[in-house]
Amino acid sequence: MTIAVGDKLPGASLLRIGEEGPESVPMADRLAGRKVIIFGLPGAYTGTCTMAHVPSFIRTKDQFDAKGVDEIICVSVNDPFVMQAWGEATGATAAGLTLLGDAASEFTSAIGMEFDAPPVGFIKRSKRYAMYVEDGVVKVLHAEENPGVCEASGGEAMLAEI
Repeated sequence: MTIAVGDKLPGASLLRIGEEGPESVPMADRLAGRKVIIFGLPGAYTGTCTMAHVPSFIRTKDQFDAKGVDEIICVSVNDPFVMQAWGEATGATAAGLTLLGDAASEFTSAIGMEFDAPPVGFIKRSKRYAMYVEDGVVKVLHAEENPGVCEASGGEAMLAEI
């Protein structure tokens, strides 16, 4: 079942690189009592993700802050090492975005946002989406029909909804 507006996000842990290496990041801890934007995308270093999706949230970060958003989290079915390097390469980390790896696609699958595209090596990858979440409950959800397009799921489109 695909997550919908009004649903509570499932408990899941994602990964990031901490001071001592890979560490678990329980989503429940990131969401409790907070206003959070979560955007998911097919893969780090891929074209639309790197050239359009991440930059849209870098451009709008200050505007989200002004609206009281506590954190912007990018989720991709990649390992935490790749997510850390990609965050540094794109300027997302310096801009204050949090990039988390969903290496086994557990969170992505639990919210019904997984898809496969074997010809390009994508297995259990994330569809392109963005959601606004308050205290773990989805308030706004924008999912793209085509993973190669970043329109409804971009920072500007999400900003206009909250």
